[in-house]
Amino acid sequence: MEQYSGSQIVVLEGLEAVRRRPGMYIGSTGPRGLHHLIWEIIDNGIDEHLAGFCNQIDVTIRKDGAIEITDNGRGIPVDIHPVKKIPTVRVIYTVLHAGGKFGSSVYKVSGGLHGVGASVVNALSKQMIVEIKRDGKIYRDEYINGGKPVTQLENGLLPSVGKCNKSDTGTKVIFFPDDSIFESVDFKPDIIKKKLKEIAFLNRNLLLNFKDEITGTSESYVEEFGIKSFVSYLTRDMNTLHEDPIYFEGSSGDIEVEIALQYTDHYSEQINSYCNCINVVDGGTLVTGFKTGLTRVMNQYARELNILKDKDENFDGKDIRNGIVAIVSIKHPDPQFEGQTKTKLGNTDAKSAVEDVFSQEAQRWFDKNIEVLKTILDNTMKSFNARKASDKARTAVLKQLYDVDTRSKLASCSSRKPEECELYIVEGDSAGGTVKTARNRRTQAVLPLRGKILNVEKATLERILTNNEIKSMIASFGCGIGDEFDISKLNYDKIIILTDADVDGAHISTLLLTFFYRFMPELIMAGKIYRGLPPLYKVEYETTNKNKKVKESKYIFNDFEMEKFRKNNYKILNIQRYKGLGEMDAHQLWETTLDPETRILARITISDNIEADEITSTLMSSNVPPRRTFIMEEARYAKLDI
Repeated sequence: MEQYSGSQIVVLEGLEAVRRRPGMYIGSTGPRGLHHLIWEIIDNGIDEHLAGFCNQIDVTIRKDGAIEITDNGRGIPVDIHPVKKIPTVRVIYTVLHAGGKFGSSVYKVSGGLHGVGASVVNALSKQMIVEIKRDGKIYRDEYINGGKPVTQLENGLLPSVGKCNKSDTGTKVIFFPDDSIFESVDFKPDIIKKKLKEIAFLNRNLLLNFKDEITGTSESYVEEFGIKSFVSYLTRDMNTLHEDPIYFEGSSGDIEVEIALQYTDHYSEQINSYCNCINVVDGGTLVTGFKTGLTRVMNQYARELNILKDKDENFDGKDIRNGIVAIVSIKHPDPQFEGQTKTKLGNTDAKSAVEDVFSQEAQRWFDKNIEVLKTILDNTMKSFNARKASDKARTAVLKQLYDVDTRSKLASCSSRKPEECELYIVEGDSAGGTVKTARNRRTQAVLPLRGKILNVEKATLERILTNNEIKSMIASFGCGIGDEFDISKLNYDKIIILTDADVDGAHISTLLLTFFYRFMPELIMAGKIYRGLPPLYKVEYETTNKNKKVKESKYIFNDFEMEKFRKNNYKILNIQRYKGLGEMDAHQLWETTLDPETRILARITISDNIEADEITSTLMSSNVPPRRTFIMEEARYAKLDI
């Protein structure tokens, strides 16, 4: 038996941990993670803006493939750090969890709270150059190969490489992403411009300049009216019920609150929340405070205006929010996010602050704008009546869900402990048969779908609930839908979409994700939805072991990994490419796709509610022109398999 001792414990020094596990720090090594590097550096400039020292940030895609980001803040300190005994700028860019945001003396509010942003970007770059203007001098530090300093210090300090006016301060960062880590190091201008526009909305009067040296294009963003303009932008293609967005701002204790909202004729709500300019996708306490304040104020006005009589029940919050598009943005000195990804805010004082500011400012605003108030309450009454009228019909449809016989489709697992069970949704009976044979029958259930499910973006709820494939899914999940949804009743810890790696498989996955996003978003927010990732290739190759030639085989899951494998100079004997699950036997499917010890699952998450909503509407609705435009713009980034 092999001994387990201290010699087997690997300690990753410096930034090596980031290079070994980049996904822990930036989410992925795909386009999302690549662009996250830019956001981390921009965040430092935004923090300077929030502190009152920066009013301009410039972002450039350079011809040599690097990203250059410059701000006119105070400039990162270059003095000797009292603990590390090296220049402070070098501490910030080479030491994890180092920054000026852990104490309140430097930044009252900040988005970067973990002190890992700048050093993570350095760790994942082939080269990084930092230039700082402070006290009439220009300083330069350079790093290569994941954060190794190459600039020689003079008496422990960075040498000055030039002079500038004392009033000219700021920081410039140039970095080249490491192409051995990322799937691609090609930045998408459209992604950067969209993010800069969002940043401008959230930071009034901050000028953001974008330049693409490759195409020779440039653009600038600055917003005088902040999130009020943001709401106008989000509702630009909608029919609004009142002309201008409603805007409030105020503070409660140390928490600053801004709220902008507008009502539309849509039958849904869109509430986007931000804390210290971070998009808090899952909401949390600040959204709870907004909803509570809105519900109380509107019911109070409804009774004062005699729209609701004494005997009437109060409007439900969902009726009041029907058609609303809102931005809730707060500045908090000590935000407590749930998880490293910062998708949900947990501070209880944020709830009371938002509720208090909304309640006070909303009453002042509506008292002066009574006609807008009446329009909103009229819309609420229509939603209230429509919901009541359809409740009986909907209840009848929902009752049928639990009478659905799923036995002919669902291959159940024997365990009755939801925390250890998982459900595979597969396309077709053929693939379903293979998965049923290969699975662990105790913990893995299989639900084959016959054909493509309904596109829920184009259908009414009643039609959706009578679709056989959707009824089978809802009945299998066990947690209901709509007002009856209760995630605590979910029968499985994981719901895994497993489709072929072709166009039809991608379309089925998209239809399923659209259904989950529109009608069971709680499953996505709770991290219950996954995509199974079967291998794309099986490679047989020859290697040498103790001077003997040995035949080996390896499963490879994407083209990026395949290219990396080819560079190893193995003698490749055979390459098998899998187009569908049916091309693998049960043993292969188990060891590559179903075995929890060896499989790869991609958890479905939402990093940007606004973008998710826009893309879903664009791709899945009946409105053809926006979809055609989106496809034409994104086609140049697609990887075609011909």
